[in-house]
Amino acid sequence: MPVQPRTPQGVLELLPPQQLAFQRMLDTIRRGFERFGFLPVETPVFELTDVLLTKSGGETEKQVYFVQSTGAMDQGHKPEMALRFDLTVPLARYVAQHEHQLNFPFRRYQIQRVYRGERAQKGRFREFYQCDIDVVGKDTLPLAYDAELPALIHGVFSELAFGPFTIYINNRRLLKGLLESLGIEKQTEVLHEVDRLGKIEKDEVIKKVEAFTPNAAKLIDLLSQPFEALKSFDGNDTFKQGLAELTQVYETTLALGVPTSALEVKLSIVRGLDYYTGTVYETFLTEHPKLGSICSGGRYDNLAEHYTKSKLPGVGISIGATRLFSQLLEMGIVGGAEKPADRATAQALVLHVEKPMALEYSRIAAELRAAGLNVEVYGGDDKLGKQFKYADRAGVPLAILYGSRERDAGHVKIKDMRVGDASMPNKEIEVPRGELVARVKQLLG
Repeated sequence: MPVQPRTPQGVLELLPPQQLAFQRMLDTIRRGFERFGFLPVETPVFELTDVLLTKSGGETEKQVYFVQSTGAMDQGHKPEMALRFDLTVPLARYVAQHEHQLNFPFRRYQIQRVYRGERAQKGRFREFYQCDIDVVGKDTLPLAYDAELPALIHGVFSELAFGPFTIYINNRRLLKGLLESLGIEKQTEVLHEVDRLGKIEKDEVIKKVEAFTPNAAKLIDLLSQPFEALKSFDGNDTFKQGLAELTQVYETTLALGVPTSALEVKLSIVRGLDYYTGTVYETFLTEHPKLGSICSGGRYDNLAEHYTKSKLPGVGISIGATRLFSQLLEMGIVGGAEKPADRATAQALVLHVEKPMALEYSRIAAELRAAGLNVEVYGGDDKLGKQFKYADRAGVPLAILYGSRERDAGHVKIKDMRVGDASMPNKEIEVPRGELVARVKQLLG
């Protein structure tokens, strides 16, 4: 009895049209990263466990997939390797290991899969793509880089065209100074509740913060005001430094071409409670706030402190590509196949008109490919009606017909398979054999 074909829970497996849409999304992100001069890095899918889990453990370790050979299992050995659960820890190891060969500030991007033993539920994946960018400095890192990242993200999401979006920025140092100035000691617990502002009612947040400080109402009121209003608050030096940093990052980001409609200071953004130390970012699609943050990150003091004595401050942003795409796919925003380009990689299909001319069809395809075009050859000698049906279902824009009649007349027929657009009517044209490549390129625009 055959085994029932099925995928494990927590993975995203797509049909070709959706896979094309996903791949083009990744290509757009990659182009956006490289436009700002970031360099590609890839790290192994698995790392040594003592390296990978140096700065984690606890709940993180419970989600790690360990890698172990059958022989090692039989001998009772502990696993020496584990699948990476994010791209930040491998980056820290990479920078520490290659520190003396890298050019600092080190600007890297990484687009790879990561693995987590997540509990199976909607929107949670066990295998998923992360798209990360980080700038890592040696000893210091100017704030100019903090402003560059939201400018990059603005470029990426503008090109992706998922709809209007807002990049929210804040500063963890400002928050720390504000809490200190109000005499609040349990900062981690308070910030955890502050992070819920906008997600639950303001009064409910105040009630939760009151469990840790009598200044709950004053704190939430300050964080709910416009950024400009906070400038009049008489805070300590930490607060003033954070305020100055946030002001500089905001103004520099605007100078880099990001419009005020897409950039906003939001004082309740906290992000990772222990990891980030300065600027923090979150990005939301304006028309789909329930998606949550589609891109987030921030500044950290020392990326590789567990692997080197060097101080390596950095700033980074990450896009959870698989989660974002799966949700947009479900909403019908991506993954449609209305246009031929959404369903095919081939730009032209050479039809099999007459069996004795099979070699000539291969030569035509080779000629078009040499000109930089994506070309498919129909391999069988089915009736033309079946071949046209295949071309139409595949979404190939152009079909090339060349039989003995066309050969003797010295021309080739091109059938435009695109329909529904006045500028691209379904039509069949004849062109001289020697002008085939130029005419195909012209029709494809």
